[in-house]
Amino acid sequence: MKARWSSRSPLLNRYDDSSRQKTMIETANLKLIPCELQHFEAILEDQKQLAQMLGVIVYDDWFDFPGVASIEAIRFSHEYLKANPDALWWWTYFFIHAKDNVLVGLGGYKGKADESGMVEIGYAIIPAYRRRGLATEAARGLVDHAFSHPHIERVDGQTLPEGNDSTRVLEKVGMRRVGTAHDPDVGAVWQWSLNRVDYRKQSL
Repeated sequence: MKARWSSRSPLLNRYDDSSRQKTMIETANLKLIPCELQHFEAILEDQKQLAQMLGVIVYDDWFDFPGVASIEAIRFSHEYLKANPDALWWWTYFFIHAKDNVLVGLGGYKGKADESGMVEIGYAIIPAYRRRGLATEAARGLVDHAFSHPHIERVDGQTLPEGNDSTRVLEKVGMRRVGTAHDPDVGAVWQWSLNRVDYRKQSL
């Protein structure tokens, strides 16, 4: 089942404004909502404001979950979006569990496509909602959304250089390990990639 775009959701309308149309990615169990400046600012001031803005449940200390989110990462993402407002749809997304109405993850893209048409995805799910296939579902939604834009030729991802849950997620969405790269924060990482040609073959 491919992800679909929606702009007329009751959930989305809670933070909609009349000046522009909002859009999100929907999958079978998730709503992926782009994180705007006002959302970053709410997180940095008081995360209870974020729960009110989105109309969802946000667990206490949500942004202190190791491997999911941190205040330092939120500050960086906030500053980046302030400097690059046109990157909104290619930056951070909230993962909302549609049935439970709970913020269960965070991820998105690492910026707009480069000159070759490549974007990179990332994703994380809070511990209480792991082992349910939601990381794979979110990653597939991000991949589908990316390839719905004709200028995107390739979607990449990175994992630690070992077999783990993240590597299995990328394998499930059709990526192949293509080499090793260096990440300034964690060191050596495995590089994964899916090009448009192979994506189309999988969709047949």
